[in-house]
Parts: sequence; structure tokens; C-alpha cells
Amino acid sequence: MDTVFIIINIAIMLLFIGILIGMQRKFVSFSKRVFAGLGLGILLGAFLQIVYSADSEIVTATTDWYNIVGRGYVRLLMMIVIPLVMVSIIQSIINLEKSSELGKMSAWIIGILVSTAMVAAVVGVTSSSIFNLNADQIEMGQAEQDRAASLEETLGSVEGMTTPQKILEFIPSNIFLDMTGERATSVIAVVIFSILIGVAVLGVRRKQPEQAEKFVDIVNTFYTVIMRIVTIILRLAPFGILGLMANTVAQTNVAGIIELGKFVGASYVALIAMFIIHMIILAIFGLNPLTYTRKVLPVLSFAFTSRSSAGTIPLTIQVQKESLGVHSGTANMAASFGATIGQNGCAGIYPAMLAVMIAPTQGIDPLSPGFLLPLILIIGISSFGVAGVGGGATFAALIVLSSMNLPVALAGLLITVEPLIDMGRTALNVNDSILSGTLTSKIMKKLNIKKYNDKEAVSKDIAV
Repeated sequence: MDTVFIIINIAIMLLFIGILIGMQRKFVSFSKRVFAGLGLGILLGAFLQIVYSADSEIVTATTDWYNIVGRGYVRLLMMIVIPLVMVSIIQSIINLEKSSELGKMSAWIIGILVSTAMVAAVVGVTSSSIFNLNADQIEMGQAEQDRAASLEETLGSVEGMTTPQKILEFIPSNIFLDMTGERATSVIAVVIFSILIGVAVLGVRRKQPEQAEKFVDIVNTFYTVIMRIVTIILRLAPFGILGLMANTVAQTNVAGIIELGKFVGASYVALIAMFIIHMIILAIFGLNPLTYTRKVLPVLSFAFTSRSSAGTIPLTIQVQKESLGVHSGTANMAASFGATIGQNGCAGIYPAMLAVMIAPTQGIDPLSPGFLLPLILIIGISSFGVAGVGGGATFAALIVLSSMNLPVALAGLLITVEPLIDMGRTALNVNDSILSGTLTSKIMKKLNIKKYNDKEAVSKDIAV
């Protein structure tokens, strides 16, 4: 009998896919199709949750099938990340008017990412204080105890690494290994290798212009083909969001959310507050925040549902170049660096909130300057080096908590609501990547203001 119900659930998914295909054939805009996929995914997930319950075998089997659509789309995006980053950065550098622009561009992008992470830490501390969060308020069950033990074990592999050692992990020693995405820092390693190739081409162009031009022609050809592959994959975004959102809602632990509702609420207040700060920064630089928000929302929706900053890189690059008028090289750099450095949600807000929650259990006043100043500084440093050990928010929390001499096991208390909060964190991380690219392009006077302000400026390739 269970098989019959699973088939019915799959049929409903296929029906919703058919609706999205119909919208595409009627030339409904890409943004509307993305939000339609999001809405249909929520409806489908709620249906499974209400009819079967989140922990039923039917839902488990059904979501396995839905993963073909949802996680399958994320895998396609991950597949194209490395070749896209590599070819895009090489092409951008060989088209630079001055090689000195490369250093300035990288410095501004990284500077914005890290500084906003430190601001995000302040926001996280403020939200935790307003909601009066305390780790003692949360009961620890078996799942939380298991998670705590796992975190303690993981800490052993992280604790011994200094910040210079984490940064050292960025430098590639086997570029072919990094092209497989095997290491947590593979994207940054490929960026560094691509920069070296681009700079080398600039040198060859001065001494052997004919050889350089042959290489440039090859790069331009590869770039055209890869961007076409990206376009094909991005057209599948509404379907991927449908599958991802359906699974997320269907498997959500409602009881856990109710129990930890205070922390969930405080987290999203902090995330929204930081997003508003991003908009204020845009306004300070003379850019319209409303125009920006309308253009990036489809990308943030995918980041929200996929919970993958790396998987969102192709979308992040596309929206900067095609919708916001960001310089091509800046867009590629910002998307690549932003996937692992200075993540406002994972490396800024989350560790700060955990530290403030845990501090009172150790007899520490979390609002004392002696605690806050080192916390913000450590978050700024670790937000740059956290990718050296991989693992996103969990590793960021481990590094910050251990550096502040706080017990990391208490982070296991939040296991039941981790996926729900991670959705918002990822969206903020991606927004910070886009923000850093946009601001850097504006600072270096390479932002196409006309395209930025043009409400109709969206990627024509994925809009149909």
C-alpha cells in the first residue's frame, strides 16, 4: 500500500513540474517561475507533512525520489562551478586594462567580506541579548548528546590549526585534485591558479604576442561554451527549487522548531537586520537598494532552498554581470571568494549567537567589553580562514568557541533546527557575495550604472 502512496506523491510532483513547463512555454519571466517553484514546493511539502508526518517511511521514500529533481539540480550546478570559475577568471584577467587592478579588486572584495562579517557578529550579539538567549534554557536529548559528542571529536582536527595554517590551505599543491572539488578550499585554490595563468598570459603578450593571442582565442572559445552550459543549467532552477523546498518542508521537525522557536526567531531577526544593513550600505554608495533587491531575489531564493553557497556560484556570477552591471572579473572574484570567505550568516551571526548563549553557563558576562571585543576580532579572522578546515557554520562555530575557551558541545543543542536556520544563513552569505562584487565594481568605477538602474536588465538567456 505504501508503494501506491509514493507513486501518487511522485505524480503530484510531476504535475507541478508540468505547471512550471507550461509557464516557461508561455514565456513567463524567470523570476516569476522561480517563485512559482518555491510556492509549489512549500505546498507539496506541507501536504506530505500533514498527510503522512515528517518521520514516516512514505515521506522518506518520496523525498528520495524528489531528490532527483532537487539535489540533482544542485549537483549540476556544482559540476560547472570549477570550470566556470577557472575560465571566467582567466578571461577577465587577460581583458584587464592594467594588471595592477587585480590586486585592488581582490583587496576590496576580501575587505568588504571580512568587515561585514564582523558587523554581522555585532548583530548576532545584539539579537541574542534582546531575546535573552541562554544555553541552559534548552533541554539536551539523545540526539543532542550524540551531536555534542560528534562536535567534540571534530574539534580535535580543528583546534590544532592556527590562522596562518588555515590560510595556507588556500594555496594549491595539486591543482588537479582541487579541480575535483575534493578540498574545502578547492574553489579558492582554483581561483589562485587561474589568476596565475591570467597574469602569465599578460606577460607572454608583451614578449610573444602571437602565442598569447592563440591562447586567448582558446580561452574565449571555452568561455563561450561553458557559459552556454551554465545557461542550460540555470533554466532548470524553478524545478530544482520545487524539489528542494518540497523536501525541506516535508522533513521539517515541527516539534523541534516549536521548542527552539525563540532561537529560530532571534536568528531570523539577526539575518533580516543584517540584510537591511547591506541595503543601507548600498544606499550610502549611491545605489538603489530596492532595484538591487528585486534583481537578486531569485538568486537568494535558490540559495535559501539549496543551502549551498558554492552551488549558487553560477547564479551569483550571472546576476551580477547581467542584472546589476558588475564588471565581469569582479563578479567572478566576488562569487568565488564569497563562497568561502567572510560569510555573514555562517561565520558572523551564528558563532556570535552561540558564544553569547554559552558564555553565561561558564559564569561569563557576554556583554562585557573583555568578552565582546575578542569575540568580534576572532570572528573577523576566522571568517577569512575558516574555509581552510571546511564545513561551513559548524566549523566556524567550533573555531570561535574553542578560541574563546567555551565548550563546543553545547552547539549540539540546536541540531533540530539547524536546517531551517541554515537556509537563511546561506541566503545572507550569497547576498554578501553579490554586495561585495557590486560595491567593488562601483569603487573601481567599473559598474554599469545604466544597467544597474534598468529594471528590465536581466539575463535574457534564462528569462525564457
